[in-house]
Amino acid sequence: MKKILFTGGGSAGHVIPNLALIEQLLSLGNMDIAYIGTNGIEKRILAPLHIPYYALHCPKFARGMSLSALKNNLKIPFALHHAKQEAVHALKMLQPDVIFSKGGYVALPVLLAARKLRIPCFAHESDFSPGLTNRLTARFCKKMFTSFPETAQKLPHGQYSGALLRPSLFNSIRKQARASLSISEEETVLLIIGGGSGSQLVNQAVRKHLKSLLARYTILHVCGKGNVVDNNFKNYHQFEFITDMGSLYAASDLILSRAGSGAVFEILAFKKPSILIPLEHASRGDQVENAKYFAEKGLCHILHQTQLDTLPTAIEKALADQTMRLRLENNSFTAGNERVLEELLPYLT
Repeated sequence: MKKILFTGGGSAGHVIPNLALIEQLLSLGNMDIAYIGTNGIEKRILAPLHIPYYALHCPKFARGMSLSALKNNLKIPFALHHAKQEAVHALKMLQPDVIFSKGGYVALPVLLAARKLRIPCFAHESDFSPGLTNRLTARFCKKMFTSFPETAQKLPHGQYSGALLRPSLFNSIRKQARASLSISEEETVLLIIGGGSGSQLVNQAVRKHLKSLLARYTILHVCGKGNVVDNNFKNYHQFEFITDMGSLYAASDLILSRAGSGAVFEILAFKKPSILIPLEHASRGDQVENAKYFAEKGLCHILHQTQLDTLPTAIEKALADQTMRLRLENNSFTAGNERVLEELLPYLT
């Protein structure tokens, strides 16, 4: 039986797209799948699948010019060498026929080891601006798939495929999703997504205005691990992390989200009005670029972190924006799963 190895991690955005392909491959049956990631969020997300999992110890590049960041980055060449050797050992043990990477710092030593062992590799870039690992490894990947057409032109072996979306995401029906949460059809539902780890700034802004918002809306709040707070509001539903995001999307009328590419394409697939709150300063700026790209097409609103005090007004404006709703209905962004699988399956048959 042929084997495919997936890699990528450090955040939910690097593992959920892999999960989309894994779901489809498992549905085909007779498929040998393994994963190399960190001991972080991807290990928890993939645990229910019971696929072979190898946790790699690898360095993460620290952004900024602080003393701690500089000290961390000086150690990277030595730590990366060790991680590559560890990855070589793992690949010799797992013996995959092909590797698929979603990027993130854990993927770099895996793809370097794969090049040494002459294992064919494919990868996918979700963001408008390519991440560091994908920029470094694109030249020795067979194909570097992209969610954005423009991104494919920036990378060696770039090929536009579209975003990778979980098929199971679309199993939910609005009426049933609302019934399972005891939400009536008359209620206006806000879905707040802070990302896989939650977002303190978004959480704080929502809770600062919570009383006034709950007077008008029902709120579904994915607030991150350890961020649930005590409350007595029956129309305020909190979740640390949820695997059935499809039911929350289906139940919602407006979505407030960080601007990670995975979340944005899921929102577009559901044709839901949204307010994107891009992560700034603590990242390479990819979320700002993602949000700007879709806002310029009239498919979302942007609320910058410095504007979070205006959250109630921003929600009113977004709910009233009929032009955005019309453009969402006519948007042509589609999942890229089938295009990617067309390239991978010949290595598995």
